[in-house]
Amino acid sequence: MTWLVTGGAGYIGAHVVLALRDAGHRVVVLDDLSTGVRDRVPADVPFLQADVADADAVRSLLAEHEVAGVVHVAAKKSVPESVAHPLSYYRENVGGFGALLSAMSTANVRRLVLSSSASVLGTPVTEPVDEEAPTRPENPYGRSKLICEWMLADAAAAEAWQWISLRYFNVAGAGAPDLGDRGGTNLIPAVLAALSAGERARVFGGDWPTRDGTCVRDYIHVVDLARAHVAAVDRLTGPDRYGRVFNVGRGEGVTVREVLDTVAEVTGTQVGWDIVERRPGDPASVVGAVHRIAAELGWRAELDLREMIADAWEAWQHRP
Repeated sequence: MTWLVTGGAGYIGAHVVLALRDAGHRVVVLDDLSTGVRDRVPADVPFLQADVADADAVRSLLAEHEVAGVVHVAAKKSVPESVAHPLSYYRENVGGFGALLSAMSTANVRRLVLSSSASVLGTPVTEPVDEEAPTRPENPYGRSKLICEWMLADAAAAEAWQWISLRYFNVAGAGAPDLGDRGGTNLIPAVLAALSAGERARVFGGDWPTRDGTCVRDYIHVVDLARAHVAAVDRLTGPDRYGRVFNVGRGEGVTVREVLDTVAEVTGTQVGWDIVERRPGDPASVVGAVHRIAAELGWRAELDLREMIADAWEAWQHRP
């Protein structure tokens, strides 16, 4: 059985490709390389540079490689950027996903793993937040992901799709030195960038209603996240109809200050930081309940925050 990974040359997508291949699945990759890196895709994995919104290219790829299912990772994912450019996020994330679903439907490919996001939740009323909690996204990125979840559920109801939506929390770490997060908006790479440049890190708000005044997040190692995608693919290889949403996190909340302290421990260098204005669209605290994915897919996170930062630091030092 062959699986198409969209966005397979990106930070998360490349880890998913390697994990699927290592688990014995045949994989093909589609990526427009707007943020992805071609060298992240192994030479023996078929690759097509194209936009996921190019339905003709997607249909051709599905047919050529007899694809049985799709892991959809391709998306724009910066909360601050989504607030500044919301229409771009709806066009890329929602429009692109709609084109993918249409191409899959035409090709009679009806197995899909959607990389969703905890951003669909907004600020939870209670924590840890489970998959049945109300969805109240607070930024265009989260709203675009929630719309994708709705689209998938509606398509599945109409055409008997098998699907899993993975709502992952804050992703960090690297599975190899050449697979690090090269983006600058996520906290850990942003702190490592400041540390490397001899600059002070920025902390967005110091008066949140949390234990030390800084935002609380649930961090997940990208290698663990990739394993969750493999577990989802394995669940969808059977003939029975299936549709489910799963949180993917550690189920533990960590504050920004605690992340900074751990960076200092791992690197041996004290991290200077300044409190700056809150960013629009940021919730105060989001921590996931992860019992459902453990019970139904047999998946649990294995790597902790210190390992995430150590792997991210090694990758940062080997960046091109």
